[in-house]
Amino acid sequence: MANSDERMLAALMYVLSFFAPILGPLIIWLIKREESSFIDYHGKEYFNFFISYTVYCFISGILVIILIGFVALAVLGIMAFVFTIIAAIKAYEGYEYRFPLIFRLIK
Repeated sequence: MANSDERMLAALMYVLSFFAPILGPLIIWLIKREESSFIDYHGKEYFNFFISYTVYCFISGILVIILIGFVALAVLGIMAFVFTIIAAIKAYEGYEYRFPLIFRLIK
């Protein structure tokens, strides 16, 4: 079980992602990943999520040409927002949350 500091920092990674999508979570993850497997897990999960949704947004941006991309971008935005909030809550509660529909490139 993760202690309260680890849970707070893991949740903070997700909250900071709203303001600094790469830099905020990256700093926390790089500093604390050696000390805590819980923070390491959430850092890897967040960056897998970020890479996956960047790819999805790029593809949806291309699909804007045939108008389906507008809907896809809106759905992706809502999904990213909701999943990030859920992940922050789960991390604060001490659970290891797995984002749905992502590529797990960082292991």
